[in-house]
Amino acid sequence: MIDPDLPLDEQNARLRAILGALMDRAERGQLPSRPMGQLSDVVALEQQVRARTRDLAEALDKLRVTNARLSQAERDAVGARNTLADALEAMGEGFAMFDARDRLTLWNSQFCAALPDIRDQLGTGLPFQDYVRMVSESAAIDLSGPAERDAWAAQRLQSHRRRNVNFVVPLVQDNWLQVSEQRMNSGGTAVIQTDVTAMVRTERLEREKLLDEQAQMVRATLDHIDQAVLIFDAKARLAGWNRRLREIFAPPSALLASGTPFTQLLNDLMRRRLLGRGNIRQVLTDWVNGPASRPPLGLDLVQEDGTELHLSAQAMPDRGFVISFTDLTRERRAIAEMHRMNETLEARVQARTVELEAARDAAERANASKSRFVASASHDLLQPLNAAKLFLASLAAMDNAPAQSRLIGRVQSAFASVEDILAALLDLSKFDIGAARARVDTVPLGPLFARLRDEFQPMADRRGLQLRVMPCAASVRSDPVYLKRILQNLVSNALRYTERGRVLLGARRHGSALRLEVWDTGPGIPPDKQTEIFREFTRLNPSGEAGMGLGLAIVEQACALLGHGLDLRSEPGRGTVFSVTLPQASAGPHAAPPLPDSDQTAGLLSDMLVLVIENDATSRRAIMGMLEDWGASPIEAASLTEAEVQIADLGLAPDVILADHQLDDGATGLQAIAALRAAHGDIPALLVTADHGPALAEQAERAGVLVMTKPLALRRLRRVLQQVPQLRAGQGNSAPGARRGDHSYWLRAGD
Repeated sequence: MIDPDLPLDEQNARLRAILGALMDRAERGQLPSRPMGQLSDVVALEQQVRARTRDLAEALDKLRVTNARLSQAERDAVGARNTLADALEAMGEGFAMFDARDRLTLWNSQFCAALPDIRDQLGTGLPFQDYVRMVSESAAIDLSGPAERDAWAAQRLQSHRRRNVNFVVPLVQDNWLQVSEQRMNSGGTAVIQTDVTAMVRTERLEREKLLDEQAQMVRATLDHIDQAVLIFDAKARLAGWNRRLREIFAPPSALLASGTPFTQLLNDLMRRRLLGRGNIRQVLTDWVNGPASRPPLGLDLVQEDGTELHLSAQAMPDRGFVISFTDLTRERRAIAEMHRMNETLEARVQARTVELEAARDAAERANASKSRFVASASHDLLQPLNAAKLFLASLAAMDNAPAQSRLIGRVQSAFASVEDILAALLDLSKFDIGAARARVDTVPLGPLFARLRDEFQPMADRRGLQLRVMPCAASVRSDPVYLKRILQNLVSNALRYTERGRVLLGARRHGSALRLEVWDTGPGIPPDKQTEIFREFTRLNPSGEAGMGLGLAIVEQACALLGHGLDLRSEPGRGTVFSVTLPQASAGPHAAPPLPDSDQTAGLLSDMLVLVIENDATSRRAIMGMLEDWGASPIEAASLTEAEVQIADLGLAPDVILADHQLDDGATGLQAIAALRAAHGDIPALLVTADHGPALAEQAERAGVLVMTKPLALRRLRRVLQQVPQLRAGQGNSAPGARRGDHSYWLRAGD
């Protein structure tokens, strides 16, 4: 009668029905034949009913407890969801979440707030691909046309495959939106949108401020030279001048303003007869209106008061031009006075000779003072120039618009020109004051020639020339730095003055020595000019890419310092050969192959812990940004104390130390490196300094520290950092393939 598989409620109902029937029959006495048996059955049924009733009560109690817990869980879930929604609304940033099937499940009111034309289209279950299409078609995004929008959408879907994505979206009215996409463990995706308009505009203002500071430094440099200078743009409008110009010509203040036409300045000078007599106006006007590739112009002028000036006009690559005036009155009068004294009585010859010797000594002291000033000025300019170069490199690595990329490239090219000029001036100042020191070592020519070919091939292609670098497996005895500078100047000079044909670099045996030769098919050098071209600031027949005439002067003085023979053979109209003769050496036993290109080994810097010790905040920010762009993990410190605190907080030592030499309170980078090595082991270290002197280089080499001078060569810095894992694996200075050279124990010969 009772099926145990029935639900408990139904079993109890049947038992109650049976019990009721039995009780009714017992009360009515309808079973007289078996009263005792019926009574026992009734008792048994009553016990079963009581047991079932008790079980039912317990089940009901458990059901009530379960229902109460379920209700509480539902209330907690609703509260948690409300809390999450409130938190997302309070973020101040746009947030959305897509599930593992790339369907939109959750978003806040800030999500796509900058894209009002697609906010109303957002809905639960929206596919990610449709969301990207809607964004690419939004009128709020600053994309030019359908093709660019389709390309942006394709790139966006391609980047969605990666686990972590960060990029910036340009909006109309110069607004910017940063999008960060993170893949979750569940397979879904969290998307965060941040308005970075203020940050982008602030960085733009800082960049403009940096350029203004560089312009002020250039103006200060112009004010320190002894020549009067006028700079005009491509439309022959005044763009710059210096203090010496006011001293010589005293022009009206209204004319010395940016944008003043060249003709107005010329008319004022001619009206006041400050350019002498003759057809000066016509000559200058014809030259200014001439072609972009017009040759330099030089004129000697005599003013009415007897002042003698030399006018020099030089065209710039952007069709602008520079006009400088040199006051030759004192020199010309001194020469005339010397001739006059030579014609006087013989009795005064000895006295005048003594005076001339004194004047010569004064001139030599003045020249030495000038060289020291150039070295000091170059040293002071290197610090901000280095920071600007790093900031520009970081800016170039960003996702810039094409117009911005072209502007960045032009600025970088301008800074490279300034860097080359400063380096040349610094080299000349070293030779003048006797501070240049040679470090003779075995130099393999193969890697050196390969580096020169890679460096100058773009310049040869740009000028339509053929550059041939002959392979060479020999080695020579020379200073690797000065030898590279010598060949750089010779190859650059050959490419600059050759209009068609080719330039060749090679080596040939010359007895027990080697002769390095640079051939060109340029215009050649007249015999009477072959000595003059080695003078400073001397240039013959310059082309559109002319320099300042310092390269051959540096070559001559470097060869004299190293004891290398320097020869010149030239035939006008056919070409020129420069040759440097130096002793041959056997190849070093530890010569290493050239390092791979940094673009092919970018992963070597991933997560590398670099400790940057730099007291100048601007330079420190620039270096940190550059290292982060390369994939490293830099930590910053302004002093040794801060560096020790940073290492203690991290709980591990850095992979490499990058320290500036001059720190605050008289501390030095070498002292900081020594202290950190004493506490944490022999960590590879680089010392960054604007001091190009040999004393610091020797001190750093004794400590096993690499010296890199400012402004930093970024590609070389990256190549050096890529060797750090190999150095640590090889335990510092004993790393396989490492060799002594360039003030360190851990640079390869190919670098």
